[in-house]
Amino acid sequence: MAGFLNLLRRNRNYRYTWLGQIVSEVGDHFNTVAVFSLALANTGSGLVVSGLMISRALPMILAGPLAGVLLDRMDRKRLMIASDLVRAAVAAMFVLATPPERTWLLYVLSALLMFASPFFTSGRAAILPAITTPEELHTANSLTKTTQWSALTAGAMLGGAAAMKFGYEGAFVFNALSFLFSAACIARLKTSQGFRPQRRALDESRVLRPWHEYMEGLRYMRSAPLLMAIGLVHVGWASGGGAAQILFTLFGEVVYPYGPAGMGTIWGFAGLGLLFGGALANWIGNRLSFERLKTVITLCFAVHGLAYIAFSQARPFWLVLFFIALSRAGMGVTAILNTTLLLRHVPDAYRGRVFATIESLVWGVMMVSMAAAGYASGHWDPRTIGAVAGILSSSTALIWLAADWKGWLVEPPPVGVEREEVEVHDHPAV
Repeated sequence: MAGFLNLLRRNRNYRYTWLGQIVSEVGDHFNTVAVFSLALANTGSGLVVSGLMISRALPMILAGPLAGVLLDRMDRKRLMIASDLVRAAVAAMFVLATPPERTWLLYVLSALLMFASPFFTSGRAAILPAITTPEELHTANSLTKTTQWSALTAGAMLGGAAAMKFGYEGAFVFNALSFLFSAACIARLKTSQGFRPQRRALDESRVLRPWHEYMEGLRYMRSAPLLMAIGLVHVGWASGGGAAQILFTLFGEVVYPYGPAGMGTIWGFAGLGLLFGGALANWIGNRLSFERLKTVITLCFAVHGLAYIAFSQARPFWLVLFFIALSRAGMGVTAILNTTLLLRHVPDAYRGRVFATIESLVWGVMMVSMAAAGYASGHWDPRTIGAVAGILSSSTALIWLAADWKGWLVEPPPVGVEREEVEVHDHPAV
C-alpha cells in the first residue's frame, strides 16, 4: 500500500490517469449491471443476456486490430480522449432504451460503446511505460489492475443498489458523466517526448497499411515465444471466463432470486478476490526470480479453475461468494504478473498492437463461450454449465505447463522502448 501511495504522490501523470480510471470504470459497471438487469426484467430470458454479451464482444474483436495499428502510429493520448468522448455520447443514449419495446436498442448501443473501448484500454496499457520510470512500472501496473478490480467491486455493488433506488436512467447518466471526467484527466497528461510511439523514420511507415501493420505485429508476437504463451493462456482463461459473464447473472437472479442486488453481490465478491490477488502479485512481483514466478503462475491458474468449479456446485450463497472470490484471486495474480512481463519486454512500436491483439483474442473466445453458455442455459441448469466452464478455465494451467515444457517460457531481455532492439522476420520460428 505504501508503494501505491508513493507512486500517486510523486507521479503527476499517473495520478491523473488513475483518477480518471476510478470514475470511468465504476461508471462502466453501473452500466453493465443496469443493462443486464433491465434486459432480464423486460424479457425474462437468460438468452438475452448472452445476446447482449455477444453484442459487446463482437465489436471489441473487430475494433482491436484497427485500434492496435492506430495506437502504434498516432498520438495515443488524443485517441484515448476521442474514445472517452464517443463513449460518453453513446452511454447517455442508453436512457432511450428503458421501455420494453426498445430492448433492441440495448444491443445497438452496447455494440457502439464497446467498439470505442479498445482505443482507450489498449492505449492506457501502451502509455504506461511512458508515464512511469522502470522502477515504478510494476507498481503502476499492479495499481492499475487493482483499481480496475476495485471499480468492479464498487461499481457492481453500487450499480445494483443504484438501479433499484434511482432507476436505470440514473445509472446510465452516471456512466456518461464518468467518461467525460476520464477525458478531462487524460487531457492533463504531459511528457517531454509526447505520446506518439517511437518508430523508425522509414518512408513506407508514412503510408497507413492497416492489415500489413497488424500482421507485422502478429509476426512480432510469434517471434517472442513468451509473449505467444501469455496470449494463449488468455485464450484458455476466456474459454470459461465468457460463460462467467452469463453465469453471474443467472446465479444472482435465477438460482438465487435476489434480483440486481444478487447479481451485483456476486460481481462484487469477484472483485474482492481480484483485489486480494492484485495485492499479492504486487508484493511478490519484484521479489521472485523468473523461474519461481512461472511456478506461482501455474499454481494460481490451477486455483482459479478449481475454485470456479467449486463455485458452480456450492449451495449456501455465502459459499458461492467465497469460491468465486478465491477463483478471481488466482486470476488476479496471473493477470498482473503476465501484464508486467508484457510491459517490460514489448517495445514501444509494437505495444498498441500486442495489447489490442490479446484483448481481441480474449473477447473472441469469450464470445464463443458466452454464446455456448447462453444456448446451454435453455437446456441445462446453471450449475452444470458452471462446472464445464470451470474445467475449461483450468486449461490455462495446462497451457502454461506445456509452454514451459516446450521451452517457450524463457525470459527475453528487457527492450525498453527502442524498436531497433527487436528484429521481426517474415517467417520466425516459434
